[in-house]
Amino acid sequence: MATTAPGTAAALPKSGAVSKGYNFASTWEQNAPLTEQQKAAIAALSHAVAERPFPANLEKSTGKDGGAVVPEKESALEEAGAMDAVLVNTHQFYKWFAELESAMKSETEEKYRLYESTLEERVNTCDGILKQVDDTLSLFEELQSLHSNVAMKTKTLHDACDQLLVEKQRLIEFAEALRSRLNYFDELENVSSSFYSQNMNIGNEQFLPLLKRLDDCISYVENNPQYAESAVYLVKFRQLQSRALGMIRSHVLSILKGASSQVQAAIRGSNSGKNIVTEGVEASLIYVRFKAAASELKPILVEIESRSSRKEYAQILSECHSLFCEQRLHLVRGMVQQRISEFARKEALPSLTRSGCAYLMEACQFEHQLFAHFFPSSAADVSSMAPLMDPLCTYLYDTLRPRLIYEGNIDSLCELVDILKVEVLGEQLSRRGESVAGLRPILQRILADVHERLAFCARTHIREEIANFRPSDEDLDYPGKLERSVDTTSNATVGDKSDIYVTWYRPLEKTVSCLSKLYRCLEPSVFTGLAQEAVEVCSTSLQSAAKVISKKATPMDGQLFLIKHLLILREQIAPFDIEFSVTHKELDFSHLLDHLRRILRGQVSLFDWSRSTSLARTFSPRVLENQIDARKELEKSLKATCEEFIMSITKLVVDPMLSFVTKVTAVKVALSSGSQGQKLDSVLAKPLKTQAFASPDKVAELVQKVAAAIQQDLPNVMTKMRLYLQNPSTRMILFKPIKTNIVEAHIQLQSLLKSEYSTEEMESIGMLSIPDLQSQLDSLL
Repeated sequence: MATTAPGTAAALPKSGAVSKGYNFASTWEQNAPLTEQQKAAIAALSHAVAERPFPANLEKSTGKDGGAVVPEKESALEEAGAMDAVLVNTHQFYKWFAELESAMKSETEEKYRLYESTLEERVNTCDGILKQVDDTLSLFEELQSLHSNVAMKTKTLHDACDQLLVEKQRLIEFAEALRSRLNYFDELENVSSSFYSQNMNIGNEQFLPLLKRLDDCISYVENNPQYAESAVYLVKFRQLQSRALGMIRSHVLSILKGASSQVQAAIRGSNSGKNIVTEGVEASLIYVRFKAAASELKPILVEIESRSSRKEYAQILSECHSLFCEQRLHLVRGMVQQRISEFARKEALPSLTRSGCAYLMEACQFEHQLFAHFFPSSAADVSSMAPLMDPLCTYLYDTLRPRLIYEGNIDSLCELVDILKVEVLGEQLSRRGESVAGLRPILQRILADVHERLAFCARTHIREEIANFRPSDEDLDYPGKLERSVDTTSNATVGDKSDIYVTWYRPLEKTVSCLSKLYRCLEPSVFTGLAQEAVEVCSTSLQSAAKVISKKATPMDGQLFLIKHLLILREQIAPFDIEFSVTHKELDFSHLLDHLRRILRGQVSLFDWSRSTSLARTFSPRVLENQIDARKELEKSLKATCEEFIMSITKLVVDPMLSFVTKVTAVKVALSSGSQGQKLDSVLAKPLKTQAFASPDKVAELVQKVAAAIQQDLPNVMTKMRLYLQNPSTRMILFKPIKTNIVEAHIQLQSLLKSEYSTEEMESIGMLSIPDLQSQLDSLL
């Protein structure tokens, strides 16, 4: 019986509304969470209804076992009724027992049935509530679906509105861009009406803004040739621009001419019959008055310079430069010519060059300052002032050129080079800066003409004064000229350099003087050729003079003369930092004669192009290069002359001794060869001292001759060497090989005497010892 309740409870129907209600409650709890105060109120309510009382008709009393108990009164009645029943047979017993059992069961399960029915009613009530909740949820879902549809349509509407706003903005921007582009084309009519107006001129304050607007329109149309009728508009815009620039040119010309007229009138007024205007008045009139008269041009010229990057404005700016230079040249040309003509009449060529260049630089500096006032951005470009500077410089050049052509003095030409190269181009031009940079080309041209004239005069001088020099007897009076110079120098003041060139041969003096002047004046390439030619012809002239002196005086004088002057020439050209070598190129046609002969003989065909000896190669001349080094040739001549002098002095002193040694050597060679006859062998086989030429007396005689030459001739040689060669080191260098040759000759003779002669014979010969000989020779220095 106790198991009936669980079975009954398990048999309760399960409603789907319960699960839906639970899900709805969970979703509600998540979407709408309760506060702590709300949760506390719900907990209190739950506690209050936790112990729910039974219904009134289901009051129960709890027994010891916790089960429900039927009231004792009813139980007693039922028990009494049951006990009063009479059981007759078995059937009645079973019936009574069944009724009793049924009554007992109903008494036991009644309260449970009653509770089950109550629960079923409550479940049905909950199912109804859940159904209503489900219906409500369905309505909510439908409402949510409708809300989603409305939201979607609203979003679509918003997107469409945004797209329309974007399109509207794009159309507005496109309209503005179109309007901005059309503005350039629409400006044609406005600009045209303004420029063709009778009131429009350069002085109008609207002129420059209109010109700028016109330039902007031209630039825009040029950069957008794809627009319709852009070429037509560009042509019209350019016509307006040409008209405006023409107005500017006419205005500039008018103002410049007006300023020039004012300056000329002021000059005529201040001149008052005088031929020359003073420099202060001239500067005030020509520059200050002109600047004031043309001051209104500056704004328009500055505006043109600011737009000079465009081709049209660069052209009109160049025309303005030309107009300015033309008017300025018209004003200053006469005064510049007059001032340079005065210099030409009063001054020599060097002074004229210096004064003319200084005056021209000053005038050009003033002109550059005036030009920079009107054209500040163009002042750095010196070519802008070329129409003004070139005519002024040309007049100076035309004044100097004829006088340069007739100038044949090398000193004057060298002075001109110094003035132009050092003073004018080096100092004044650098000090004044860019303001006179326009003079540099014409000054360099004048300097080039001076160089050309100087090179020509130098070649003429070398040819006439050095190569074709005809010496007089006084020029060749050596050693007399040196002796007179020694006497004069002894009486002259110490340190006086005026007599340095007195003892020099005149061609040498002219060569050294000419090269020293030309070295700092001519270009290295030009000077190299002149120096090589001068040294070569000077060396030739010295050799010719040495030959004449050798005939008139002595060969020793000729040799010492040549040594002295070649040493001087070598010493004087040593500071020149150049190469004295020149390469001469010549065309050689000598091989053509052989080819012509072969062609005429028929050995070679003229038109046989397949052979290596083609016509072009056959008749091509050969280029011969001949390199001449004047310095090496000078060294070679000096070396040869010194060797000749050394050998001549050696021969003068020890010639008998050298002849004796040579004979003895020849005899010994003949004896050793054995190629002669028996008779000759018998003669030569005798001892050397028995020979006629080698007797002790003969040997003593030649030793005495050599000793006499050392004591008499050699001091005379040293005296002449001192006369020609004033430098002791030079004399020592030249005397050292002479001393070596003399000592060597004595050593050879002494060794020969030791081998062939006795001690008594050597003493009778009386030959000096080698140390004594060296001491004697050293004393001569």
